[in-house]
Amino acid sequence: MTETSAELTILVWSVILTFVLILVPATQSVLVNGMKVMTGPRDNLPEPGVVNKRLRRLAANMIENLVLFAPLVLAAAAAGISNQWTVLGCQLFLGARLIHALVYAFGIPWIRPIFWAVAVAGMGMIAWQVLA
Repeated sequence: MTETSAELTILVWSVILTFVLILVPATQSVLVNGMKVMTGPRDNLPEPGVVNKRLRRLAANMIENLVLFAPLVLAAAAAGISNQWTVLGCQLFLGARLIHALVYAFGIPWIRPIFWAVAVAGMGMIAWQVLA
């Protein structure tokens, strides 16, 4: 059995983070609307609250970023590229996305884009190694 690279391990943790970010607003919807309503066709749901809307935007934003991150990590893995820069890029991505999620969820203004930019920089580091 081969050892999983740090980059692929971080990718898996990023997927887990994405799942949690999807699960949180879904769980809140069940708590607010009830299981019967949420397990039905959901044709006439009430307007979600401000926090639920924010959590849904957060989940969508993470999915958008994961769509960019995952292929970069997989391209590096397929090319056999694993070095300090790809590992650091992955660490920056996951760490920044985790902080971004907390900042976004709690509605803290102004600093959210900084953590988004750090995650993008991490992706750029991976891409740079793949293209070099």
